[in-house]
Amino acid sequence: MGPGFFGSNPPPGPRLMSDSTDPFRVRPAANRDLPAIRQIVFGVLREYGLEPDPDGTDADLADVEASYLGRGGVFEVVQQQDGRIVGTVGLFPVNRRRAELRKMYLLPGARGRGLGKRLLERMLDTARRLGFREVLLETNSVLKEAIGLYEKYGFEPIAMEHVAPRCDQVYLLLLEQPAEEPPP
Repeated sequence: MGPGFFGSNPPPGPRLMSDSTDPFRVRPAANRDLPAIRQIVFGVLREYGLEPDPDGTDADLADVEASYLGRGGVFEVVQQQDGRIVGTVGLFPVNRRRAELRKMYLLPGARGRGLGKRLLERMLDTARRLGFREVLLETNSVLKEAIGLYEKYGFEPIAMEHVAPRCDQVYLLLLEQPAEEPPP
């Protein structure tokens, strides 16, 4: 794998804290996971009446290692104890200041267990650790539960020209940065 967006690949992010009773774990995705990733993303889109776009908006799913990891971002999957992948989430570097939250989807059986919240918190922590100051996301108004979660975490709707064809809303979160120490 070549150098990332910032000249080198970022170190792996923190693992989701879980105990032995937690039936889910989050791990970095690899291209070997692509069939399961596409099945989840395309399945959830269709569940909400939205069309997958493998040659456009979803072209990043042809090679998650190059599209995310190779640029200095992350793409992770949620895996059950039996090995089945039930969720996805990505953080895509747009530029040095901004990352985009992408492909945060959970299968119906994995919803309602706090996984969306855990994934979002994980990606926001990762964005801060990587030095991003903003997290952008594009969504569709039919994804009401997701939008409620984003708004709860402080994402605000913005007007933006370049919206993915199936998306009708764009949200932005300005990340709090640690206070800089005053000069001596």
